[in-house]
Amino acid sequence: MKQSTAGIDAGGSLIKIVYQENERMHFKKFSINQLDSAISWLNISAPSLKVSLTGGKASVIQKKHFQDSIIIPEFQATCEGTRFLLAHESKRIEENYLMVNIGTGTSWHVVNGEKVERILGSGIGGGTFTGLGSLLTQVHGYQQLTVLANEGNKGNVDLLVKDIYDSSESPINGELTAANFAKGKKLNHTEADRLASLSNMIAETIVLLTSQAAAIHQVKSAVIVGSAVVGNPSLKISLDFYMKMVGLTPVFLEKGEYSGAIGAYLTV
Repeated sequence: MKQSTAGIDAGGSLIKIVYQENERMHFKKFSINQLDSAISWLNISAPSLKVSLTGGKASVIQKKHFQDSIIIPEFQATCEGTRFLLAHESKRIEENYLMVNIGTGTSWHVVNGEKVERILGSGIGGGTFTGLGSLLTQVHGYQQLTVLANEGNKGNVDLLVKDIYDSSESPINGELTAANFAKGKKLNHTEADRLASLSNMIAETIVLLTSQAAAIHQVKSAVIVGSAVVGNPSLKISLDFYMKMVGLTPVFLEKGEYSGAIGAYLTV
């Protein structure tokens, strides 16, 4: 039997798997709470595996399931996977760019040709949206939270620039946020409004950090990868809007959430 190859990225929230079968790449993801089920599924789908691992839970999987596997540093795997996807998805981009990996948290890497350097990290990310979102509402599932956020109006919760200037002419876009969640209990708002505000706050924070990093390292493009933007239109739309507003070119990869798993897969 021909040996199959697989890359597994086991992070704080998800397990992402890329495996090859019949010269095709296949993609699958599971909640980190379904680790054993994920490995069982992989062994059935692609028996006789040769595996490479990455992510915070990689050593757990190695010890329990794939003792002969190798572990690739997470940042290395993600950057290699991003390079592969840029070429595979025919994304034209300057040689130097920022890679912004929005997973449970967010990390920033500056890519300069073959040289890659991690320059920044933040606890703001998908985990913030899921965890704080469940505190602000009665909803707990990630997909349900993203659907609800897309239905809300952040202006019912956030203090906007136009709220301050009222009838006066605003010196900047009136729809921009002056203070996140500042309206608090002053106005009635729904769970959807609170989630829209939360999603917007995460996007604004990530873009502000990205723009500062881009200015320091003199780059104009930001490649966005990670699971947090998948199926989360409110976050993706906000990121795209604010990135362009500050003069950056955002690049979203179709399979960007699998960058780490692809990077691991490429080393097998």
